[in-house]
Amino acid sequence: MDKTVSIDEALDLINKRYLKLKPESRAALKECARIEVFERNTVLVKENQYSKALMFIITGALRAYYLKDGKDISDWFAFEHDFICEINSFFLDKPSAHYFETLERSAIMIIPKESILKLCDQHHDIERLARYSTTKTMIRLQRRLVSLQFETALQKYNNLLTVHPDITKRVSLGHIASFLGITLETLSRIRNPRNRI
Repeated sequence: MDKTVSIDEALDLINKRYLKLKPESRAALKECARIEVFERNTVLVKENQYSKALMFIITGALRAYYLKDGKDISDWFAFEHDFICEINSFFLDKPSAHYFETLERSAIMIIPKESILKLCDQHHDIERLARYSTTKTMIRLQRRLVSLQFETALQKYNNLLTVHPDITKRVSLGHIASFLGITLETLSRIRNPRNRI
């Protein structure tokens, strides 16, 4: 990702991936959005910080994680064309419970919460976009909860690969094991069929 991505390119991706915005909605969104490029391992949000912005990942990857008793626990991965926000801050006006960190050099379109709320009131297609992206996130979260409760370690890993086939090239195995709720040793074993018991 050598060149800077324009807001128009980001909005083109949203048109393709989510829904086609009307010209007036697109122009309004373009006015309030900005693009920033972050290097790998940049912490965008810290625990107990307020983060009142919606982020659209143009290129790159992020993870959300907790620190619990000094242990790093991965909770969420987001990749290009995903929307992500710190839900406690964005929806509840509370400090973040997570850290957000870039896993790769990432270009992100950032839209302030106040702007999104205003645009949702003024433009029905932006309201639909917000609803669609929120629903998509809720479905992913519901699937994740079912996976954590009912699936074996191998099933969890295989399902993750189905959704993100190249994840092991982009995310460390330690972060993947943490996300799946298994140990790194268990992940190593299920990744090598010869070591399975």
